[in-house]
Formats: sequence, structure tokens, C-alpha cells
Amino acid sequence: MSDAAPAGTPAKNKQYRDRSRGERREVQGLVVSTKMEKTIIVETERMIRHPKYKKFIRRHSRVYAHDEKGEAKVGDLVRVTEARPISKLKRFSLAAVVKRAGEA
Repeated sequence: MSDAAPAGTPAKNKQYRDRSRGERREVQGLVVSTKMEKTIIVETERMIRHPKYKKFIRRHSRVYAHDEKGEAKVGDLVRVTEARPISKLKRFSLAAVVKRAGEA
């Protein structure tokens, strides 16, 4: 048991191993929905390599983020940060709008 993770942390989840206490994860993604009040849905994309065929595959994740002022619109590129649980699904809050939809 020399490679065991500390009590209460998953052993294989890199997200928990590399972050020290107080660091918050930041994610950048595209706003796909603003239909709820003070909530946006942000879709993030990542590339993984197929284990057998070695081809890169796109994977998507959706996160619900708190947008207090209603700044983000559909199609905007935004940066969200990890936060305390705000509701059943919301675990992120809007940090900044990186790029507006329709801008060159």
C-alpha cells in the first residue's frame, strides 16, 4: 500500500491529486443555453486519444454555471470557475466572457 491515496480522495482521479487546498478549477467553453434565470450551460471540449486506433476523438462535457448579472449569451466563449454547490446541478460560476458571439 505504498501508492495509496490519502483517506477520502479517489486514487485515480488526477483532478484531486494535483490541486492543493483552495485551488479552484477553471474551465473554458462555449455557452449553449441561457434559458434559465441566472444559469448558463457551458459545453467544454477535450481531445482524447483512442487506446486502440490512436486517433483523436472529441469528447464534450456540459457544466451548469451561475451567471448573476446575465452577461453571457448563447455562442459566447466564457471562462467558469469551480464554486461551492449552488443548486442541485450548479457547481461553477461565471468568471469572464472571453469572446462575444459574432465578434471577428
